[in-house]
Amino acid sequence: MKRAAFLIFALVVFAAMAVAVLIRSMTGEDDVANGWGGGGVPVEVSPVETREFVDIVEALGTAGANEGVTITAKVSDTISRINFDSGDYVEEGRILVELASAEEAAGLNEARATLREAEREMTRIRDLTERGVAPQSRQDEVLAVLERARARVSQIEARVADHIIRAPFSGIIGLRHVSPGELVGPGDAIARLDDTSVIKLDFTVPERFLSVLAEGMQVEARTSASEQTFTGEIARIDSRVDPVTRAVTVRALIDNEDGELRPGQLMTVEVRRDERQRPAVPGSALTRYGNEVFVFVLTQTERGTSVERRLIEPGIRINGMIEVLSGLEVGERIVSEGVHRVSEGMPVTVADEAPASPNGAGSATTSSGGVR
Repeated sequence: MKRAAFLIFALVVFAAMAVAVLIRSMTGEDDVANGWGGGGVPVEVSPVETREFVDIVEALGTAGANEGVTITAKVSDTISRINFDSGDYVEEGRILVELASAEEAAGLNEARATLREAEREMTRIRDLTERGVAPQSRQDEVLAVLERARARVSQIEARVADHIIRAPFSGIIGLRHVSPGELVGPGDAIARLDDTSVIKLDFTVPERFLSVLAEGMQVEARTSASEQTFTGEIARIDSRVDPVTRAVTVRALIDNEDGELRPGQLMTVEVRRDERQRPAVPGSALTRYGNEVFVFVLTQTERGTSVERRLIEPGIRINGMIEVLSGLEVGERIVSEGVHRVSEGMPVTVADEAPASPNGAGSATTSSGGVR
């Protein structure tokens, strides 16, 4: 009897639950509880905007001077005069250092005196030869002496010139390493001269990017010493690929008239290519199923606002925005937050809608050391 009473009680409870479920489904209470009724599931919405995307090849490079040379002496002698200070800007041809040349100066005076004497003798013999008093052979002998005297003067003048060190081009002098009275010889560093009006920025990229690089492409570079972005363009691509690193060296030229950059600085380089305008959506709006990517697009139905699952082809990402290659049109509204709570055809309520960007523009980059 107890078992029969228990079974009857259980049947009554089950029947009551079934009736309650039926009543709730008929009155729509389940829809309200699950968000299908009472306006639908609350979601945040964003419009599909047009943004500017660009592929960027990133690399590290080293800044170099347009022209750079270490100032050295051609001969061994003591420094008699230094005509520059460290950090000076010097024009091409300016005398930087003078070496002692008293011995050469004396030899030059002697050679010039010998030359003047040979010229007077040549004038006298030519007159005698024209009058037939002196033979032609005598004139030839004096002419040879005159030519040797001229060569001697030129030789000593060249040696004297070697004692005067001039700037081979205009630029900035670095720290000097010598003092007046110091003995210097060939190869001894006196100072460094750099023309920094243009910076040669050399950087390397993997050989697989050779197909996307070309002379004339724009580059942007930055240093840790400044927040400024420096722009330039690719001037040369090396003719060889390093067989060890499998990388190629690229040289870009950057205008540096303001002197912000210095040779030797480490710079991060971005090579911009393939600038384009494409639809873009927030990364939070994407859902993935296997290799497919979907977004939920808002649609209007008889029951109100609902969502439609749309397959898209994504591109690159920048600052949380995803490039859309296909599947969406500019102006469509998509679910940007709350995608995990919705499904195909479900009614939704717009809880918040992100405003469109004022210009709808942005830029996308590529991965470090390559294309992102």
